[in-house]
Amino acid sequence: MAISRRQVLKSAAGLAMLQQMSRLEALAAPLAGNDYRALVCIFMFGGNDGNNTVVPTDAAGYADYLAARGSSSAGGLALSQSSLVPLNGVPYGLHASLAPLQPIWNAGKLAIQFNVGTLNRPMSKADYAVLSNRPQSLFSHPHQQAQWESAISNGPSRSGWGGRIADLVGNGGTLPLIISTGGNALFTVGNTTTPLAIPNSGGMSLSGFGGTPASNAMYQAMNQLRALDEGNELHKAAVGTMNGAVNASAALTNALGGNSSITSLFNGQNNSLAKQLMQVARIIEARQSLGQNRQIFFVSHGGYDTHSNHLVRHADLLNQLGPALKSFYDALNQLGALNQVTTFTQADFGRTLKPASGGGSDHAWGNHHLVMGGAVKGGTYGTFPKLLLGGPDDISREGRWLPTTSVQQYGATLASWFGVPAAALPTVFPGLGNFPRTNLGFMA
Repeated sequence: MAISRRQVLKSAAGLAMLQQMSRLEALAAPLAGNDYRALVCIFMFGGNDGNNTVVPTDAAGYADYLAARGSSSAGGLALSQSSLVPLNGVPYGLHASLAPLQPIWNAGKLAIQFNVGTLNRPMSKADYAVLSNRPQSLFSHPHQQAQWESAISNGPSRSGWGGRIADLVGNGGTLPLIISTGGNALFTVGNTTTPLAIPNSGGMSLSGFGGTPASNAMYQAMNQLRALDEGNELHKAAVGTMNGAVNASAALTNALGGNSSITSLFNGQNNSLAKQLMQVARIIEARQSLGQNRQIFFVSHGGYDTHSNHLVRHADLLNQLGPALKSFYDALNQLGALNQVTTFTQADFGRTLKPASGGGSDHAWGNHHLVMGGAVKGGTYGTFPKLLLGGPDDISREGRWLPTTSVQQYGATLASWFGVPAAALPTVFPGLGNFPRTNLGFMA
């Protein structure tokens, strides 16, 4: 029987797909061990001002910073040198609101990765002049958030890099592998993985069920509907999603229902970030009873689009971030999970070194990020930009840093520690091959 060209192509495509599926299953196998590891992403929505998060403390570096940012007494945004929290061994200091992180730095469990941003490939200022070389829609909140969450900068993506890691690993426990306490997020969406979004406090019981005969009858009716087999894929998918939500609800309500010794570590912190991190810590506390050996969490912290009253607003935000991170660190230590959990920051972009009108700061590009955990090799990584307006690292004359490290490299370093094999990294980070280094060195 003659075989048509179309049949050959269909067979070849099918074979390639099966080979790819087998390859991913084989690559995921090393992640199925009994050891526990978790990644916790804190996304700073609006674009954190890295220029006032990490400040040079040496004479020349601080002089450049002060000249460009301007003294706060004269309407500028520069922090006073005496207010900075010193970091042992390096000529940089943290914003005063991040003082709770100093003991973590001194313990060698906090890293700062300099000047990270969305990139298609390594770029020079000459490359930047060619529009096609740039990531799409630079300086746009939704586009840059999506590119940080997806690690894809040359077009839209329907999945995030956290979700694509989850695709490789699979479920492996009572709960979905990837959980968001900050609402729906592209970061958590895989090609085959469905994330779980939960409230930032309390359990996850289904609202309206239980407690009265009428509500119990409603619950039984819902279960009967879930058991129906309508024979179509849409219905099966809907039932599968509902079953997963009901099962996760029951497991989480049971796991988080009792008292926990770690909640007192967050006393006095009533902001959303602290509540989310406490919820994440509670889930990690229940990791064994839930049967989880790999987990990824997405935590949201908003308000960083500081176009006005920047100094006050940014200090308030970091005054939430610093204590919440310290409490989370202490909780993990108390739970014996410090070495198994790595927490890291992401943001839309940095902010201009040059002040904007109204005591604010405008959208920029490259930014500094924090990585915290027992497996972190503390210190500074990457290249700190020269703080000169219009200087070698500024793609404008307002202090917008051309990134020297890509989101792909940053994410790949974390993914490698999590257990993603080197051969599978391009599946999670499609543009990683454009960069010379896939591991930035800040993880043990």
